[in-house]
Amino acid sequence: MPRNQEVIRQWKLLHALEASRHGATIQALADDLEVTTRTIRRDLAALQEAGFPLFDEHDENGRARWRLDGRVLKGLDTGFSLQELCALYLSRNLLEAVAATPFQRDLALAFARIEKLLSPRMRQFLDLLPAVLTAKAGPRARAVAASAEHVQKLLEATLHHRVAAMRYHSVSSGGVKEYVLHPYRLAFAQGGLYLLAYVPAYRDVRTFAVDRIKGVSLEKQTFTPTQTVTDDVFANSLGVNTGPAARVEIEFAPQVVPYVRARVWHTSQQLREGADGSVVLAMDVCHDWALRSWILSWGRFARVLTPAGLARDLRSDLRAASERYSEN
Repeated sequence: MPRNQEVIRQWKLLHALEASRHGATIQALADDLEVTTRTIRRDLAALQEAGFPLFDEHDENGRARWRLDGRVLKGLDTGFSLQELCALYLSRNLLEAVAATPFQRDLALAFARIEKLLSPRMRQFLDLLPAVLTAKAGPRARAVAASAEHVQKLLEATLHHRVAAMRYHSVSSGGVKEYVLHPYRLAFAQGGLYLLAYVPAYRDVRTFAVDRIKGVSLEKQTFTPTQTVTDDVFANSLGVNTGPAARVEIEFAPQVVPYVRARVWHTSQQLREGADGSVVLAMDVCHDWALRSWILSWGRFARVLTPAGLARDLRSDLRAASERYSEN
């Protein structure tokens, strides 16, 4: 049997033991995991050798029942079970991938402490799991040396409602602009850290990418929040946008229908069948660049039915892209 399957089975065995309040017999574990009792005995021995606190005791009928003592953490009361600590240890790569300064250092220190709670043999066993259970992190913003200082000031401004002055590189204008703003919230999205702030000059809440901030200073005056920023600040967008949601209907060709059905692209989505095997996907989302680029990613297999304005924009994008290729 491949080593990958063996490791996954042993991880399932740990969960089965943790879930059994009164312990589990070898036969019950074998039935649950659909393997032989010999395999269970071998797995129990391997997990014990790896340092997991497994033990057996006999019930009133003389049957041996196996247990997992999840409280054995070298005398340190963390509030976590052993399985929870193992899960945190396994998720370190994913968490480190989405964290941005100044939190990366704190995460590294936290995981270093978790490693000390687990024996070397236990870590050796757990390190086998990422090889068979992986996650691809999304693209991350380029590291900026000053971002930690910027984030620290923005957090203070957000917590204490301090007015902030900010120098920001605007992609649309191609230059650095100066803003006076009221910081409302910092949010992680699509591998980047974003600032949600009310801009009095625009009388609106705007979104700023932290990695494009060139400088931040806190003013003496404070502000009173006048706008509401929800927990799911980008709920209306397929990307990073806080604009209003509007209806969009997209027809997908039969060739890609299985892929369209395979995922929930947005919580508002609805599907209806086409007569020729196509499917129409309807969503209430922001009509922003994130939506346009997503539709364009389907190439000739997607066509916007409504609204007409979005269809015209995409037709213009496709025409411009075609012209660029015709230059070669």
